[in-house]
Amino acid sequence: MSWKRMFLLGLKPYLWEIAHAIMGMDTVKRFDRIVAILIQLQSKRIVKAQELADRFEVSLRTIYRDVRTLEASGVPIVSEAGVGYSIMEGYRLPPVMFTREEAGSFVAAEKLMQQFTDKSLGAYYESAMFKLKSVLRGNEKDWVEALESQVSIIPGQVLFNDEVPNALEILFESIAERKQVFLRYESLREETPLERRIEPVGLFNENGFWYILGYCHLRTDYRHFRTDRIHKIARTALDFLLEHGTIAEHRNKREEVSKTKVKISVDKTVAKYIQGQTKHYGLISKEVKKDEVEMTFMTTDLENGFARWYLMFGDYAKIIEPEALRERVTEILEKSQQRLSL
Repeated sequence: MSWKRMFLLGLKPYLWEIAHAIMGMDTVKRFDRIVAILIQLQSKRIVKAQELADRFEVSLRTIYRDVRTLEASGVPIVSEAGVGYSIMEGYRLPPVMFTREEAGSFVAAEKLMQQFTDKSLGAYYESAMFKLKSVLRGNEKDWVEALESQVSIIPGQVLFNDEVPNALEILFESIAERKQVFLRYESLREETPLERRIEPVGLFNENGFWYILGYCHLRTDYRHFRTDRIHKIARTALDFLLEHGTIAEHRNKREEVSKTKVKISVDKTVAKYIQGQTKHYGLISKEVKKDEVEMTFMTTDLENGFARWYLMFGDYAKIIEPEALRERVTEILEKSQQRLSL
């Protein structure tokens, strides 16, 4: 007996209704998609048809048809033109069993949460994992347990200050509830940490570090704050004073600032080791030429960010343009030489 057949035999009544609505007139693949749509509808308050179409790589017409099938099987779906679909409040379905592969993916997620989030969120995720494991079948539990002790993730740098073990937890709350937070923050340009009151817009992880994009009331402008430089964080009862939009909108604006074109040539043996960092520094194209790779960038920080990054592999590279970069790299090297001579 196939696993599909065994799965169908063990279906709850509501899934039998869905199966009856489509079996004999369509494929099992469609059944899988409709059940997945049902699960996604339970995961969010509102789900847009386009979101479902993009996920399953089907047309909007197919999604409309699948949703009608769910409705015909008795699932109370509320739809609103231009908004999306939602399941009627109070209607909840029993959990669907995880596959072995889905359960295995939790292992990687758990290891990442332990190393790349603060202690507070890591503890919450560990608690959630116990709940997830509790609904697995016996052989899936054994499979997950066999993986857990054989997967290790080691971050390349310190991501959080030990004095603020709940930084991400507070920031998540702030963003969701639109409440300002208090920070004591140490920037590169200041000798001692300064007190800030910010309205967090969003969080992102880039080049191994967590950053907060937020509106700073001290600077009356948007700023980036690196989580490992936070010395203290605290909740406040103060509401946001501004409408900020999404983090994607703000990061797209950053891409519109003035940029400088840079062209360098890097030894092929070294180029492959820096390719993971090139996007951050504005890589727009690269071309392999014999034993070298010619890279073109559009950078927003020529003098410090790009110049200092270039020095990491400068003995295996050369600057093609601009002259300003060559001069800045030379200046840094001369200052370093002077300090070495002291």
